[in-house]
Order: sequence, then structure tokens, then C-alpha cells
Amino acid sequence: MATEVKVPTLGESVTEATVGQWLKQPGDAVAIDEPIASLETDKVAIEVPSPVAGVIAELIVKEGDTVNVGAVIATVEAGAAPAAKAAPAAKAASAAPAPVKAEVAPAAPAMSAPAIEADSGSITLSPAVRRLVLEHGLDPSGIAGTGKDGRLTKDDVMAAIAAGTAVAAAPAPAAARESAPAQGPSRHQERVKMTRLRQTVAKRLKEAQNNAALLTTFNDVDMTAVIEARAKYKDLFEKKHGVRLGFMGFFVKAACMALKDVPGVNAQIEGDELVYNDFCDISVAVSAPNGLVVPVIRNAEAMSIAQIEKTIAGFGKKAKEGTLTMDEMKGGTFTISNGGVFGSLMSTPIINPPQSGVLGLHRIEERPVVRDGQIVARPMMYLALSYDHRMVDGREAVTFLVALKNAIEDPTRLLIDL
Repeated sequence: MATEVKVPTLGESVTEATVGQWLKQPGDAVAIDEPIASLETDKVAIEVPSPVAGVIAELIVKEGDTVNVGAVIATVEAGAAPAAKAAPAAKAASAAPAPVKAEVAPAAPAMSAPAIEADSGSITLSPAVRRLVLEHGLDPSGIAGTGKDGRLTKDDVMAAIAAGTAVAAAPAPAAARESAPAQGPSRHQERVKMTRLRQTVAKRLKEAQNNAALLTTFNDVDMTAVIEARAKYKDLFEKKHGVRLGFMGFFVKAACMALKDVPGVNAQIEGDELVYNDFCDISVAVSAPNGLVVPVIRNAEAMSIAQIEKTIAGFGKKAKEGTLTMDEMKGGTFTISNGGVFGSLMSTPIINPPQSGVLGLHRIEERPVVRDGQIVARPMMYLALSYDHRMVDGREAVTFLVALKNAIEDPTRLLIDL
């Protein structure tokens, strides 16, 4: 008798999700608790495990469909099935890759999606990863995956490209190339349905622009002292705490100190009331395969820099594996977004409602500055604070940035709370 696979509880106040990807197809063997589907909610992707060991009998819904908690999405025939991991190998062995390539290979050097599936055997690629592989004409089987169960992520592909270790996909057979008609410049269009996460991000950011009186103020900070401290202690820090010493630990700690001095930036508006928080729950933007997610470092004001770095590293690992939970991304009183890791020079970040402020960090680059009457080169970073002007006055915003700048340029202030 077939066992029903139902949508699990998705978290507080979350009642529906979108089927992002089927990880198994009818006829595939599955082990108990092996993921068979990936669901996308407003904040995170959740994998649905098989309740029994057996063979996938039927997929009741399609990728992109919206499903409610408790809905039946598939059935599994329980029984003495072969090991789930043996199924892809058997399929790969029985496949005839050459005819498939000849059917689908165009004149362009990049492989088409069917050709990738044939070559990669049991490799399951998300739409974003498949698109990136196609654009660069790469062989996905030659890239090591760091996602859950060894799956390939967008970051894996980008890292392989940057390191020069990515292997180009095999060209189409000569017969297919000769028979392909001559083509002019490509005018291809691709329509991809927005993920639920992207839809939610778009909705919330637009709401912030519509409802809040957004304003951004800027400052710059000399990173010399922090860079020197990091270079001096990074090896000892990693040896003692088991995590690398980055810049975010300094900025989170400095932000907590500045938020104490300017509590309005750490507050929010609820109806006709102003709610001031005596704690700092710092939301930190982290890159994930499906987009940016914002987990929360709770009570960051009570943490050491080492504890902050450990927490951020843990969030980064979970984001890459897709295992962040709803509870880890709920709340937050202030956000820090580091666009500098992608090369951003300056930006005007948008607040994350109902928060009243977001700090944007940017790339560090040497610029000429005047010190003691002399023009010297210093590693400088632009800081941007976007805030809700209904809650925060310009004087408070500037005071916050100056306090943050002083703490970063003289890290001793972080130790003596000055």
C-alpha cells in the first residue's frame, strides 16, 4: 500500500509553500528520511523527507505549485527496494548519452540542459545552478558540491570559475555541429518564476519604501587599526576559537555600542507607539543559493567578538546547506548588510521592516587622506546608514555613524565600552 508524503509544519504563522524542486522522480528508490522534494517558504527552503523506504509511486503536484501544510504531495510504495543511492548509478549505466547529445546540442559551445543531465548522471541541479553552468559552458560533474548531500550550489560554481578549476563541457558531436543550421546573434529569452523567497523580499522592500520615510546618511572609516589587529591576531584567534577572525565581528560589536548611545536606531514603530529595545538582535545578511537571507544574532550586545564570529560562521554554513530555520530569521532590531564582499563601493540599503535602521558596509580600498597635514594612502570604507526618518532624526543618524566610526578606527574602545 502506498504511503502518503505530506507537507510538514513550516513554522509559526506559515501555512503554505511552493514546490521548488523534486529531488526524486517516479520509480526512484528512496531510503527512509531521504529528501524527495524541496519546498520554498517566505524565508527558507525546507526539504521534505520520505516517511518510509521504498519507491516513489506518484508525484501529485508539480514544481512551482503552491501547497498548504498537511497537503499530500506524493506517494511512496513501501517495501524491499534497492538502496536509494544505487538508483542513479543504474540509470546512468543504462543511459545512452551519445544520441541524447546529438538530439539536443546546438551550434553554440555551451551545453543544453538535457545534455547536462545526461553527462552528470545523478547530479541534481537547481535552476539557478543549471543556468550558470550553461552560461559558462561547464561540466557540473567536475565541480565539487558543498551543499546538503553534496549538491552543487551557485557559490560552488562561482568559486570554481574564480579558481580556474572548472572544466569546460564536452563539445557537441561533429555530426550534430555539421547538421545544425547557421545562426545569427542570440536573442534568447528565459522566463523563470520568482521563488517564494524572492516574492517575499520584493513585497517587503516595496512596503518599506511605501510606508517608511527612508533617508540615507554616509560616512567613511579608516580600517587601518582593524586590519592591523586582524593581521596580528588572526592565527591565534583561529587556533583558540576554531573560527576565522573577520571584520563583521568588529562591526557588530561597534554597532551594539552605537545603538546604546542612539537607542532610536534600535527601535521600531507599532501603531502610534515607539518601541525601544534594550537588547541588540542584529540581523546579518548572508548569501544563500536561493538569494540573501537574514538570520539574527540575538543579544549580540552580550557577546564577545569570538562568539559573534562563531555565530555568523554557523549561519553561513546553514545558509549554504539550506538548513536555516524560521526561528533563526525571526525578529531582529537592526540589520547589517555587507555589500563590500561583492565589490560594492557605495549603496543606499533599504530597511527591513519594522526595523528603523540598516547599516551598509562596502569594499575597502586605498584612498588618499590627510593625516597630520600629510597626504597618505589609507584603507578606507564607505559606511551607509539608511533609517526611517519618522523614528530617527538626522542628528541621531549622524551621531550613530560617528560613534561606529570612532570604535572601528580605535578598536580599544570596544574593550573599554567607550
